[in-house]
Amino acid sequence: MADNEQLNLLKASIDGWNMWRQANIYALIDLIGANLRKADLSGANLSGADLSGADLSGADLTRANLTRANLMRATLTYADVSRADLSGADLTDASLLKVNLRSATMTGAIW
Repeated sequence: MADNEQLNLLKASIDGWNMWRQANIYALIDLIGANLRKADLSGANLSGADLSGADLSGADLTRANLTRANLMRATLTYADVSRADLSGADLTDASLLKVNLRSATMTGAIW
């Protein structure tokens, strides 16, 4: 179950989220099973975040930092992940139907 404080902060403002991440670089990011359907997460720092089982259908993740993120069993159907960094991310059993990965960095990603 996702951490409600983190989820609310992320949904409120990407700039606020990124400032919080910068100040809390060692915080464990628990967004397990989060409903982020159609969320605007462009430019969000989600590095190392646990997004396993999250619903990211139709979400805007352009230029997001998803390095080493856990996206196992996440739903990314129709998500825009263009120009995002997914280096080292785990996409095992993720739903990637119609996902836009144009110019995304996938070095070392598992899928």
